[in-house]
Amino acid sequence: MPDVIWDQGFTQNRELSWLQFNARVLAEAEDETVPLLERVKFLAIFTSNLDEFFMIRVGSLCDMAAVDKNGIDNKSGMTAKEQLRRIYAAVPPLYERRDRAFADVETRLRDEGLERLDIADLAPHEQKFIKQYFKNVVAPVLSPQIVDGHHPFPHLEGKVLHIGALLSRKKNEVLGLLPVPASLPTLVFMPDSKTRYVPIEAILLEYAGHVFEMYDVLEKTVFCVTRNADINPDDEAFEYETDFRKKMEKLLRQRRRLAVVRVEISRPISDHFTEYFRRRLDVTDNQIFISRTAPLKMDYADTLGDCLSSTRRAALSDPPFSPQQPAMLPAGQSLLKQALRRDILLSYPYESMEPFLQMIREAANDPAVVSIRITIYRIARKAKLVEYLCAAAENGKDVTALIELRARFDEQNNIDWSERLEEAGCKIIYGFEDYKVHSKICLITRREKGGVRYITQVGTGNYNEKTATLYTDVSLVTSSESIGVDANTFFNNMALGNLEGRYDRLLVAPNGFKPRILGLIDEQIARGGDGYILLKFNSLTDIDIIAKLREASCAGVTVEMIVRGICCLLPGVPGKTDRITVTSIVGRYLEHSRIFVFGRDDAEKMYISSADLMTRNTERRVEIACPIDSPEVRARLHGVLRAMREDTVKARLLQPDGSYIKKPATSLGPTSAQVQLMREAMENAHNQPERSAPEPTGWRKFFNKLLGKVEE
Repeated sequence: MPDVIWDQGFTQNRELSWLQFNARVLAEAEDETVPLLERVKFLAIFTSNLDEFFMIRVGSLCDMAAVDKNGIDNKSGMTAKEQLRRIYAAVPPLYERRDRAFADVETRLRDEGLERLDIADLAPHEQKFIKQYFKNVVAPVLSPQIVDGHHPFPHLEGKVLHIGALLSRKKNEVLGLLPVPASLPTLVFMPDSKTRYVPIEAILLEYAGHVFEMYDVLEKTVFCVTRNADINPDDEAFEYETDFRKKMEKLLRQRRRLAVVRVEISRPISDHFTEYFRRRLDVTDNQIFISRTAPLKMDYADTLGDCLSSTRRAALSDPPFSPQQPAMLPAGQSLLKQALRRDILLSYPYESMEPFLQMIREAANDPAVVSIRITIYRIARKAKLVEYLCAAAENGKDVTALIELRARFDEQNNIDWSERLEEAGCKIIYGFEDYKVHSKICLITRREKGGVRYITQVGTGNYNEKTATLYTDVSLVTSSESIGVDANTFFNNMALGNLEGRYDRLLVAPNGFKPRILGLIDEQIARGGDGYILLKFNSLTDIDIIAKLREASCAGVTVEMIVRGICCLLPGVPGKTDRITVTSIVGRYLEHSRIFVFGRDDAEKMYISSADLMTRNTERRVEIACPIDSPEVRARLHGVLRAMREDTVKARLLQPDGSYIKKPATSLGPTSAQVQLMREAMENAHNQPERSAPEPTGWRKFFNKLLGKVEE
């Protein structure tokens, strides 16, 4: 651990850095050049991001403040209580920005014919329809409750909308609670229009007086609570023999009952009414947030455009893009067979994940394949991957799946899939008590003349067929013997519960990743002004790596970082980090790939990894970084990095004070990395000599439309 550095002016608090990241997501919703329906989606992403932030990070800080009042953050020197104070002060301006952005988007959508309505906006026949809808559909499923001496305050589920009403009867005040049933549709459309709708919570708010008909309604609001969801399984006391899957199921039930860290309300209310929330939910004023315009939940954002005609929906959305045939794999060719000849890189979402899935399917039916082993962190709710693994086991292959049951908010999904795999005859490993297995590695073993042959896949992202179309990730498939031997050793170590294993080529956390990364930085420090480091990843919090990068800057090494989210290192601080630059890109796709480059030209060492440079990844998770040997694969990865470095449309530069500025334009003109990579993927697919189907006509016109807003 380096000396205390938080007071040296080149680090910042991780939570405040994360809020800056989410503000950049919100900026996409504010950007008038972004299509309207995409702006709605960015509002929803901002909202769900903030929900998770309060559930996990704020929840964790609340626990820390209660347990260790004097402990400080090693990047900012703040106690947990001080961090909470800064967070609660920083969030209200974001709510105000979201309200303004939502109001602007709604106004523009109304001009397009898509209209959210208040009850007061309805025509008489529409009000009659809503009244009948409430009577016939809504009222029968409601479960209202009052809170008084005979009716205790109920447990409120996190992020479930409620109507709260201050009620009076015979000079006695009580609190009325009305949860919005999950069985009701989120939006109720008018009978004569598919584009005019009323949110279900607005209907319940309007008819609260009918529900609590014995009372006078003094005040009412829509509200929801956010609960601490930061459960650490290792803090809980379980009998030793308890099955880990059963343990996780118990934790999921417990999560629903943790302390409230935030209350959101839909309108200003009196201090008298607020006191009910403060007292009953044990919160302070700075934990209560008002969302005057934007809904408290925006789960409907992805489907809002479905009520428009296909023509109007297309006009208000990003141009459609489908993942293309991988550039390094001719159409119709087997990835399994090609990988036996040369290393192949897949780049999502620009290229399709389908060849990898078909490789697993082919391996399941290949008589020469004896085993398939894979780590699973997050997979889709509908996953062809699982079906192919099950088929392999049913065909007599030795199939081992290391499933991480503690993948946050995907625990139940992973529990369900583990049961399905187990039923098919796959061997299931649940990982470790103290370390999440976050690595992305798959090993196929084939029996060939004279021995065995390994095909190893190592990626930066999950084996998730849905997110492979939404996140940018890279995936290497190689028959390198040295990497295959390391992968085989890795899976054997995981089966034995051994985290102390030694590896020749792979960098494996928690023991062999961080020391090697620090050593690679040291190699560049030794080169002084000739040293070069280029890193692309999602977040930087590890204090040792931060200190080492500062040392590299002071030694004259050029350090370029592309960091999507949290960055606790401040670049450009004179005498400390002035040779470091940090760029963040927030765009159509979530930047998720991790690519590490040390040195230039022939001396270059390049890796792809599942790990961010966060302490949780470098010290408390099982992660893998894989070296890139193939010059062709290196060139493709440099193409990705070059596009990121040349972006002047979505790129933002981190400043020494923690703020971000738009990257200035260059002589190349406005350049968007993601649009550039989409274009290259389409051109590569178009130029492939062998095709499984005729190329659709008009693709060049389609691409020009894709680039339109950048070229304007």
